[in-house]
Amino acid sequence: MNRHLMIAAAVAVVCSAAQAAEPAAMLPASNPFAKASTLPFGYPMFDQIKNEDYAPAFAEGMRINAAEIEAIANNPQPATFDNTIVALEKSGQLLSRVSSVFGNLSGANTNDSFKALERELSPKLAAHSDAIRLNEKLYARIKSLYDKRDKLHLDAEAKYLLQRYHTDFVRAGARLSAADKEKLKSMNGQLANLQTAFAQNVQEEANASALVVDTRAELAGMSDAAIDAAAAAAKARGLDGKFVIPVVNTTGQANLAVLTNRAVRERLMAASLERGSHGGQFDNREVVLKLVRLRAEKAALLGYATYADYALEDQTAHDAQAVNRMLAEFARPAVANAKKEGAEIQQVIDREQGGFQLAAQDWSFYSDKVRAERFNFDQNQLRPYFELNNVLTKGVFFAANKVYGLTFKERKDLPVYHPDVRVFDVYDANGKQLAIFLADFYARSNKRGGAWMNAYVSQSKLMGTHPVVANHLNIPKPKDGEATLLTYDELRTLFHEFGHALHGMFSDVTYPRFSGTRVPRDFVEFPSQVNEMWSVWPEVLANYATHYQTGAAMPKELLDKVIASKKFNEGFRTTEYLAASILDQKWHQLGVAQIPSDVLGFEADALKSAGIDYAPVPPRYRTTYFSHTFAGGYTAGYYGYLWSEKLDADTVNWFNEQGGMLRKNGDWFRKMLLSRGGTMDAMQMYRKFRGRDATVEPLLERRGLTEK
Repeated sequence: MNRHLMIAAAVAVVCSAAQAAEPAAMLPASNPFAKASTLPFGYPMFDQIKNEDYAPAFAEGMRINAAEIEAIANNPQPATFDNTIVALEKSGQLLSRVSSVFGNLSGANTNDSFKALERELSPKLAAHSDAIRLNEKLYARIKSLYDKRDKLHLDAEAKYLLQRYHTDFVRAGARLSAADKEKLKSMNGQLANLQTAFAQNVQEEANASALVVDTRAELAGMSDAAIDAAAAAAKARGLDGKFVIPVVNTTGQANLAVLTNRAVRERLMAASLERGSHGGQFDNREVVLKLVRLRAEKAALLGYATYADYALEDQTAHDAQAVNRMLAEFARPAVANAKKEGAEIQQVIDREQGGFQLAAQDWSFYSDKVRAERFNFDQNQLRPYFELNNVLTKGVFFAANKVYGLTFKERKDLPVYHPDVRVFDVYDANGKQLAIFLADFYARSNKRGGAWMNAYVSQSKLMGTHPVVANHLNIPKPKDGEATLLTYDELRTLFHEFGHALHGMFSDVTYPRFSGTRVPRDFVEFPSQVNEMWSVWPEVLANYATHYQTGAAMPKELLDKVIASKKFNEGFRTTEYLAASILDQKWHQLGVAQIPSDVLGFEADALKSAGIDYAPVPPRYRTTYFSHTFAGGYTAGYYGYLWSEKLDADTVNWFNEQGGMLRKNGDWFRKMLLSRGGTMDAMQMYRKFRGRDATVEPLLERRGLTEK
C-alpha cells in the first residue's frame, strides 16, 4: 500500500499537517484554502475547490512558510524548545492544508490540470524543503538544543521530537559544505521531476496497455457482467463492438484466473509485463537509470556507500545486510514451494492434454483448478457471500466495534470529490466522535492503481486537530443495479487498508510530526496486516458472509475450506513478493560506478543471482512499473511488508493466546501501539506492547515455509 502521495509526502517533511488559525494575507478570500475549513474536523471543502485554486495556494503557502522559517532561524532570543521546535511544528499550515488535498486527489481523482501542476510543483517543493533543511542558522539552533537535550527537562515525546528533528536535518544534508549543499539541491530537484515523470508514465501506460479483444467468445470464462463492462470500456474509447480489459498496477491480472482462451491470457500477461519497457512516450527505462544514478550520487554526497545504506539507516532494519539476510532466508524455501506448486499445476495441464509447459499467464487459471481438486471449491464460490457493503459495515466496522468499541454513522451532508465516495462519522466507545472516514473503493481511469490510506487532517493535541482519513481501493464497478461482489483478495485488502485507517484514527500524540502512520516505512504495514486477521475470524465472518441474493449464511463447509486453504499458493505469493523486494534492493545497493545501461538485462541478472528467477512466477512489480520504489515512498523499502509481517504474525498469536476478539485485547493494542504514532523507537514500542521481541516462527508457519 502506498499510503502517502508524493506531493503530500514532500510537504510533510517541512511543515505540520495542521489547520491555519487565520486567513493567509495575500490569498484572496474566495480561495477555499485561504482559511481553515469550517466543516467538522477541518474536513476539506471539496465542493468549493477548483483546479485553479491550487497553484496560488501553493505559492502563498510556500511564501508564508519561508517567512516563518526565517523568523525562527533569526530569532535574537536563545534557542528554546518552544521558540524553535514547537514553532517549526506550528509552521506551514496553509501549505499543509493545500498539499493534503492536492497530494491525495492527484492519486485518487486526477486530471490534466493536476498532472501539469504536479510536474511544476515537484521541483519547487523539493527546493522549498531544501531551503528549510539546509538553513545553517536553523540547524544551529536545533543542534544547540540537541546537544543539551538531557538538561532541558523535556517529557519523553518532546525529547524524542527534538532527536528526530536533529536526525532529519542531518540526513537532509545540514552538515554539508556550502558547495555540496548546492549540489544536493540540484539533485533533489531532478529527483522530484523524475519521480513525478515515473508515476505519471505508469498511470498513462496502464491506460494505454489495456487489452483490446475483438470478440465476446475470446472472453470465455469471464462473467456476463464483466464482459459487458469490457464492452462499455471499449465503447468509451470509441471502439464500438470490441472489448477492453484494463491492466492493473501489479504484474498479475485478475482476469488471468478465469479466461479460458490461452492466447488471450498470453496477450494480457504480455501487456502487463511489457509496461514501460517497449518504447513510446511512456517508456520508463531511461527514467529508471537516471533515478538510480542520482540516488546513488546523493547517497555518496551524504557519506553513504549506496542509497540503500542511506535509506535503511533510518528504518527499523537499520542496514542493508539485515534486509539481505531476511530476503535470502525466505527466497530459497519460497522458490522451492513455488516450484512444488508449479509441478502440481503442470500435472493438471498434462492430464487435460494441454500440450504446453506452465507459463506465467497460466498460473492463476490452473492453480484455481488445483485448489478446486484439493479443497473441492474455487474462489468464485466465495464472491456471492462477499458483497461490498456487507463486508464494510457488517465485517470491517463490526470487527472494529467488537475489538475497539467503535461505531460508524454514514452522513450525506459533507461534500465529496466523486459521487462514489462515502463518508462516515466514527465514534469512540464513550460516544465521543473520534474521526471522519472516507471510503473510495471503485476503480477509475483517473485513479492510480493499488490500494492506500491517506490523512486529510492528522490528529495533534498541539494543534487541536482530529483525524480525517480515507481508504482507497480499485474494485471494478459493476453496472447500475448490480451488486459489487469481492474477490477474496479484495476482501483482505479492505480489512488491510482499514488497519491503516485505525492507526490514523487512534493517534493520540501531541506533535504533528508523530501523528498516526508517521512511523518507519518497515513498521507502517504492521498494524494494517494485523487487522486482516478479523476478515476470517468466525464471529466476524458469520456476521457479514451472507449470500447477496438469498441472505443465506456462508455454509460452514465452505468456510472450513477457506480456512484449510489459507496456505495454498503461498509459494507463489511469497516468491513474487520477494522478487520485487530483491529488485528494489539490487537497484539501490548500487554504487555510483555500478549503474548499468540495460534495465531489463540488469533485472534478469539480479533475479538470477538471488536464485529467484522462476519464470512462471514473475516479480509482483517489474522495474519499469514499480511505483513503490521509483516514484518514492518505498524506495529501498519494499521489503517492509515482510519485515512488518513478522510482527503481525507474532501479534496474531498474541491475540489468540489472550482470547481473541476481546475489548481488553483491542484496548491494550490501541494503548500501547496504535495510539502512539511515531513517538518512540518502533521496536521499543513493539516490545512494550508484546513484552518481548517478535519471533519469526509464526510467520514461517503462516507462509508454509516450515516444511522441508
